[in-house]
Amino acid sequence: MAYNLLKGKKGIIFGALDENSIAWKTAERVHEEGGEFVLTNAPIAMRMGQIKELAEKTNSEIIPADATNLEDLQNLVSKAQEILGGKLDFVLHSIGMSVNVRKGKHYTEQNYDWTHKGWDVSALSFHKTMQVLYKEDAMNEWGSIVALTYMAAQRVFPDYNDMADNKAYLESIARSFGYFFGKDKNVRVNTISQSPTPTTAGQGVKGFDGFIAYADKMSPLGNATAMDCANYTISLFSDLTKRVTLQNLYNDGGFSNMGVSDAVMETFMDE
Repeated sequence: MAYNLLKGKKGIIFGALDENSIAWKTAERVHEEGGEFVLTNAPIAMRMGQIKELAEKTNSEIIPADATNLEDLQNLVSKAQEILGGKLDFVLHSIGMSVNVRKGKHYTEQNYDWTHKGWDVSALSFHKTMQVLYKEDAMNEWGSIVALTYMAAQRVFPDYNDMADNKAYLESIARSFGYFFGKDKNVRVNTISQSPTPTTAGQGVKGFDGFIAYADKMSPLGNATAMDCANYTISLFSDLTKRVTLQNLYNDGGFSNMGVSDAVMETFMDE
């Protein structure tokens, strides 16, 4: 059900690859709530995904951009304001990639060129994006910037590999840059730590199916879905959360506060 929470608000959504992605679900929900946006992704990702279908569905335009490239980001922010007719109210950073994970390199045997590439795409791109937004004064007061993260930034999940380090760095950027964005621009910056979600990127992690089942059994409310995350993001884009900033917010069914659950213990007792 739509409440027009974002009526008149404008923004940029990074990372809508296909209908399984959280960014895709968020774009659909922003559209339902009356918001307008441009979609963006790296050209290579756009060729792999179905972003044009989403653009047609939501009456949105697409601006290709490599989020690691400052010139691309400057062009993105400038063109987005031209298309949308003014400054931005929200930005979603929903991109991440590990070449080490994709190519099966163990955490203890990293190819550091690949590590650097993954760090640039998954974490440093968030700083670059905010730096451009900040320098260009592209955000309206009380705007909201959100990035997606995962609890491996705080706890050990061995097969998440160097993405855990990337997410820890991402969360630190949100706090550090969020301070300046709040103090100087009255703009909020937060991260959402989401349950394991069967997106295209998530399913690339070794043992993902087993882990998602484990997390579901551990969580009192079960795993949060991509749509749950989209709805949470909408709340952070809206004026209902104007004083929420510098937070890493868990949307994980309670998993992050669990030690063990009855459902998991029953699994061991049955053996």
